[in-house]
Amino acid sequence: MPRRRQKIWITRAQPAADVTAERVRALGHDALVAPLLAVRALDDVQVDLAGVAALAFTSANGVRAFAERCGERSLRVFAVGAATAQAARAVGFRLVLSADGDVEALAEGIGQRRSELRGAVLHPGAAEPAGDLTGALEKHGIEARRLILYETGPLKLEPEAAEMLVRADAALLHSPSAARVLAGVLKLHPAPKLRVLGLSKAVMRPLARTKLAGKAFPAFPLEAALLNLIDRNP
Repeated sequence: MPRRRQKIWITRAQPAADVTAERVRALGHDALVAPLLAVRALDDVQVDLAGVAALAFTSANGVRAFAERCGERSLRVFAVGAATAQAARAVGFRLVLSADGDVEALAEGIGQRRSELRGAVLHPGAAEPAGDLTGALEKHGIEARRLILYETGPLKLEPEAAEMLVRADAALLHSPSAARVLAGVLKLHPAPKLRVLGLSKAVMRPLARTKLAGKAFPAFPLEAALLNLIDRNP
């Protein structure tokens, strides 16, 4: 039986939204690109790598923000998942290890290699990260530092656009921040027929009390696994 062509709302920030949209279209669906968040680089940030043995990234946005500020590419990189690892390799990092999980899995993976590290782990990322990586690393006895390079903020949807988007077959969520913004949109524009597919259980948590046609997240927080959910019980 042929797949039903669906309209899929891409909520993640640019430029990653366009990448996800291409993958959705490759599956034979229509991609509605309407980010709920925008990424803004912070000014006058100094990158200090003194005493740093490795970098840890929890998002592709963090990779891109670091690459734009610093030319260092020889440090070992620990990435939260496949997409972040791919982003790190794309900007020139060669030694990249992926946890293929969440922040806790990343901390656990780094902790298992604690004896190989001769210095601190630097976590370049957002002003409001999805999880406390530095705190989790410190529990493993690893010196960790944060480097705030950018911030994310909500994007306002015009009422006409919101009414159109909530009639999509499904919305994709990649972060708890986007989920919180979507929850606010759905308070003003209820969508009981909309399915929401999130990258992980943590991503979906802000929508716990929101009435929807369906909510789902994959066993592993990988975009490929997230996209596989589109054709399950559409």
